[in-house]
Amino acid sequence: MTQTPSAAHSPAQGQASARITVPAQHPMVTVLGSGDSLLRVIEKAFPAADIHVRGNEISAVGDTHEVALVQRVFDEMMLVLRTGQPMTEDAVERSIAMLKASENGESDGRETPAEVLTQNILSSRGRTIRPKTLNQKRYVDAIDKHTVVFGIGPAGTGKTYLAMAKAVQALQSKQVTRIILTRPAVEAGERLGFLPGTLYEKIDPYLRPLYDALHDMLDPDSIPRLMAAGTIEVAPLAYMRGRTLNDAFIILDEAQNTSPEQMKMFLTRLGFESKIVITGDVTQVDLPGGTKSGLRQVQEILDGVDDVHFSRLTSHDVVRHKLVGRIVDAYELYDSRNGTENGGHNGGRTPKSGAKAKGK
Repeated sequence: MTQTPSAAHSPAQGQASARITVPAQHPMVTVLGSGDSLLRVIEKAFPAADIHVRGNEISAVGDTHEVALVQRVFDEMMLVLRTGQPMTEDAVERSIAMLKASENGESDGRETPAEVLTQNILSSRGRTIRPKTLNQKRYVDAIDKHTVVFGIGPAGTGKTYLAMAKAVQALQSKQVTRIILTRPAVEAGERLGFLPGTLYEKIDPYLRPLYDALHDMLDPDSIPRLMAAGTIEVAPLAYMRGRTLNDAFIILDEAQNTSPEQMKMFLTRLGFESKIVITGDVTQVDLPGGTKSGLRQVQEILDGVDDVHFSRLTSHDVVRHKLVGRIVDAYELYDSRNGTENGGHNGGRTPKSGAKAKGK
């Protein structure tokens, strides 16, 4: 991309202009989007800048600060497009959010949007798994750098999915010889005997999300073979007791539903040449009343311990439907206003005000 050496200031104070020329090898539709959908995202984000397109030139005029950001957005888009990766409305929105956060001092801005959006973790069956937000990239980088990583954040932030992609990558590159995926079967109190059916049928409801993610990342026909050989193991947390796990990439999912004792038990399974990733959402604890979450407690216990890293994701890192992030924010706002937890009145405790329950 070529551009004017510096923004040419118009006579009006606080106003600036910029001109961006898109190289011929990039069709304008890849920059503007089908039906100008990407352009509309940028225009909506920067209402104080007028953006015009003529041929392969894009010009922006208006507020100095916004014009500079518009120019940076297009620069980042071009860097992504140069890698052969297409831009989407979601990617443009996330790029804008990253640039604004950096400008406002909400982020240290070490990584650019293009660096975040072009970091490939795993390519499988025609699709590439990569981080979509700055916090996701730092989470993935932390998994590379540390032996034990905690991914803590709300639903839809990619905590488990990205960890599993890193596990499959580690297996394929022979960094580990097996993957172990586990969850606490809290709904059954980890006492599975009373459930009907075989062991596989008993544990399946708790572990199905992990199987689903595996099917996204590996040839589905290879999964039964890998599981039969012990290369991939999917089991309830209770089945980890008494074991030492060497040469393995181990993921504990839904860790907010572990007790402190279970968390300690799991962490001490770590063997040589292994890596542990623990994921969970401390706002969605399903443990019986009065039981402390091991994930909440461990943050106090292991804070500052060498080679242990805590990655915290927020509603801004939600990569599901846009509405999921808004729902997470709405619940947090409601809880902060009403002194509740997850929209519920503190586990069903009677309000101190003595207000009587309404009857019909």
